[in-house]
Amino acid sequence: MFRKIFTIIFISGFLLLRPAVAAEVDSDGDGISDDKEINVYLTDPHNQDTDGDGYGDNEELINGYSPLHGDRVRLLDVDTDNDGLSDGLELAFHTKLNNSDTDGDGYSDGEEVKNGYSPINPKPEKLEKKIEIDISDQRLKYFLGYAQLGSFPVSTGTAAMPTPTGDFKIEKKGLRIWSRAGQLWMPYWMAFYKNVMYAIHELPEWPNGVKEGADHLGRPASHGCVRLGVGPAKLLYDWTPIGTKIIISR
Repeated sequence: MFRKIFTIIFISGFLLLRPAVAAEVDSDGDGISDDKEINVYLTDPHNQDTDGDGYGDNEELINGYSPLHGDRVRLLDVDTDNDGLSDGLELAFHTKLNNSDTDGDGYSDGEEVKNGYSPINPKPEKLEKKIEIDISDQRLKYFLGYAQLGSFPVSTGTAAMPTPTGDFKIEKKGLRIWSRAGQLWMPYWMAFYKNVMYAIHELPEWPNGVKEGADHLGRPASHGCVRLGVGPAKLLYDWTPIGTKIIISR
């Protein structure tokens, strides 16, 4: 099947269309160009279902599954070149699935991302860390440069005690902070606003060790702070330096 694809270009104020280059040919008609099948996804450009699991390559990629490993393996759960970076993150960072050191600088892609460096620039390029919190979705996402590393459900403030929106930064951190107002502990505490009044932290913990609000994650429940579950809170705490940008929106 031959499909005409056009690229939009502007010359002297006029809108022009031109046929796509040969690299955009799609021999097996699965919606992925031969060039990307060969050089990005490592799939067979002449077979719509490279791993033979009954799902097309494009369908699997769109839904976050690997088209190489069968049995509906998620891209985030497989590391084709064993470099410490999942195939899902390799695609997000535009690194090669079959090359553990894409930029050839002597450091593996996974090692560079772990230390906050670009895995596609042979020169040391530190990437910005950023956290985004969507109050409407009750979800926190965290990014290194342009790539999203992960996403977790949260509990933000209730309507009576809302979480502030806007651009902030992590101002102070503490492994385990006591709340005199609430009379409970706030593990993995990272303050971001109003003289440490508002923070991201793990589910609060009563003195007897009982966690507060474990069944509330995914809906507003706090006094304005952003609550994370056990596990994600420590992961984010360890990953986030003071000064990290925080964007909170509705």
